[in-house]
Amino acid sequence: MHSLPNDHTGTRIARLRRERHLTQQALGELAGVSKSAITKIERNVLPLTPHVAAALARAMQVPVGRIVGQPYEDELRVDELDILIRPIREALDVYDLGVDPEISARSQRVLSDQAERLCAAVRAGEIKSAASDVAGLIQEATSAAHERGTREGWLILASLYRTAYDVAAKLGFPDLASLALGRLDWAAQKASCAVLGGMYQYLRALTYLREGQYRTGNRLTALGLSTLQQAEDTQERRVVTGQLHLGAAVMAGRAHDGETAHEHLTIAKQIAQQTGEAPRVHWLAFGETNVRVHEVAVHTELDQYGEAVEASMGLRIPDDWPKSRSSHHFAELARAQLAIRDLQGSFQNLVRARRAAPQQAKYHPTVRQTYAGLEAAHRQLKDGFLSYGSWLSSSR
Repeated sequence: MHSLPNDHTGTRIARLRRERHLTQQALGELAGVSKSAITKIERNVLPLTPHVAAALARAMQVPVGRIVGQPYEDELRVDELDILIRPIREALDVYDLGVDPEISARSQRVLSDQAERLCAAVRAGEIKSAASDVAGLIQEATSAAHERGTREGWLILASLYRTAYDVAAKLGFPDLASLALGRLDWAAQKASCAVLGGMYQYLRALTYLREGQYRTGNRLTALGLSTLQQAEDTQERRVVTGQLHLGAAVMAGRAHDGETAHEHLTIAKQIAQQTGEAPRVHWLAFGETNVRVHEVAVHTELDQYGEAVEASMGLRIPDDWPKSRSSHHFAELARAQLAIRDLQGSFQNLVRARRAAPQQAKYHPTVRQTYAGLEAAHRQLKDGFLSYGSWLSSSR
């Protein structure tokens, strides 16, 4: 018995393909994917990789979310997260209305502390907590920034816009994530902050990475690196520069350009040797640990699954590392282990992803795709396997 809903990814792909009157052969030719792979994916025998998901989405001219089933509306409803999306959208829409006469904004210090609290909540995997508070804080900080006109006020607002982006991206609302990014850029320009401008391009590139638009993503990372050159040579600039190179490495890996991916990893490693571990600089978790985590991710994107698992050997995640980043890493590693048929290891890392950041893991496409791949072999796994699936689809 399936522990996930019957409308799995393979079913969605087959339905979208038929709606477009495409055979498996024709879809494969459009996407650059073999017919046999599409057959196995539609039968839920072969797990869907992000690279193939993006290729199929481009071929059928739909968002990647349509392929992987995001947003997971039933689960969002049960977790009472769906009702938090509209207030965020409304808060993002008042950016240019000036001072709100009905809002008595608190001090800059209090608002700064609140913005940092939300950044910390997202990194701890507490998505619902951040989603619950960010809309009200954006409205308050918007009014305060217009009233006071200080650089710090615009930076606080930019931080809150970044949290809105994080929430939207993690819950599978790419249109809302893009809107939040546009607001972040606007606030960064108001604050005349080149570092934030560079980070905006990094986050913007990630949205194109998810959709498989690698050429545009590469152009954005190049623009981000150019923007950062306008800032003073500080720890902050070096950290964001290093993170941009890590993002570019994953972009190249997903495009199956291994040479470029490893060039970016090498540069990021050199920068990390200068910065040391800097997990709280813009909450990017940059440092040598993140470089090693990205090495695992790049090998996985290149379909070098054995190398990915080998690269993870001896990697210790620091105690103060963001739980959300740890959870993402465990999910990536679980995908690589599934590909080399280490079923027990793969499931163990899905469990670790859940333990680190349960709210994030539940809505993470890689977690769901890996679980679906393990499902056919669940008789070889622990009793807790089916209960994990019931947790993922707890809307039922």
